[in-house]
Amino acid sequence: MDKFADIRPYADDEVADVIQRLLDEPEMLGAVAALRIPRIYKWLPKLIRPALRFMLRREFKDVSSVRGFQVFVKHYMDQMIESSTREFTVSGCDQLKPRQAYLFISNHRDIALDPAFVNYALYHNGGDTVRIAIGDNLLTKPWASDLMRLNKSFIVRRSAKAPRQMLAAFRQLSEYIRYSLLEDNESVWIAQREGRAKNGNDRTEAAMIKMIGMAQDKATESFADYINKLNIIPVSISYEWDPLDEAKAQELTAIERDGAYQKAEHEDLKSIASGITGNKGHVHVHFAAPLQGDFADANAVAAALDNAIISNYRLHPSNLLAYAALNQDEGWKNLAEAKVISEADQQQFNQHFEAMPASYRQKAMEIYARPVANKLAQLAQAA
Repeated sequence: MDKFADIRPYADDEVADVIQRLLDEPEMLGAVAALRIPRIYKWLPKLIRPALRFMLRREFKDVSSVRGFQVFVKHYMDQMIESSTREFTVSGCDQLKPRQAYLFISNHRDIALDPAFVNYALYHNGGDTVRIAIGDNLLTKPWASDLMRLNKSFIVRRSAKAPRQMLAAFRQLSEYIRYSLLEDNESVWIAQREGRAKNGNDRTEAAMIKMIGMAQDKATESFADYINKLNIIPVSISYEWDPLDEAKAQELTAIERDGAYQKAEHEDLKSIASGITGNKGHVHVHFAAPLQGDFADANAVAAALDNAIISNYRLHPSNLLAYAALNQDEGWKNLAEAKVISEADQQQFNQHFEAMPASYRQKAMEIYARPVANKLAQLAQAA
């Protein structure tokens, strides 16, 4: 019996049936059309969907494995990076061993792109793709769940509310992560926190580490032993421009003003689409060395992750200029990245924020400035 059947990614022998199910789903076809040909689809939806189904059937006719599906996805990932990023760079891949399973834990800025860029970086540096943790709150449509599970995603059951249900869901998830890493030799990606760091403050939730630790075999392993076995790689992902900065600033402003923010129906799916297609400028991914140490508890692991993610975060001119606009101190000028800011960077920065509603500019600048403040605080603490 497969005890992970309801949360695991699809296996190769399930791929053909799932693809057929997706191609028969009008909403899925509409979502793909809205991404690939939005203007035409807006005016001719009934005509476009059958044509798109026919085209996709041809493209998928020889896809019979998860790897085959991911090769298909890679083609569109390449197109997305070329059209929506000015530059994509990677560092730290040289210390990753081939055929070694790792638990990649990254900061979390974009629902779909964070793990997508990790996969892209690994694939183009000779590594294999990872199994991706994704919350069921993002899978409000059955076809969305099918699509994600085809792409090696496994489900985090955040919808469980009763204490017993939550405990069972977390235990199953923890055991699946252990199984993937230590038995199936498959790498895993998970974000350092539940939900994106919409305010730009990349901090690891100790609760997430506690969940991972639930699969520890206390009879044979200490907590530190188990954490060290997992080969945790802290990953720092930085975007020069966040396609959702205005939306995040609007949400943060509403929370500050009203005490809460009510999401629209399927807002997360719309955010995924906007993140994929929107301008990201320069994107950098850094893989740190595996976490190893005599960790006393989850808080110690979270602190080590924060230290690695913040210290390796690649600051962009957008971050530094936002910090300078909001703060009087000049400490940011001593950071290595400050030396490459040009007049063109300043002009682009001004144009970006001038195009944004004035009521959201402050919060949006705070999002970009926060990584600078975190790095300066880290340097001050180390001094």
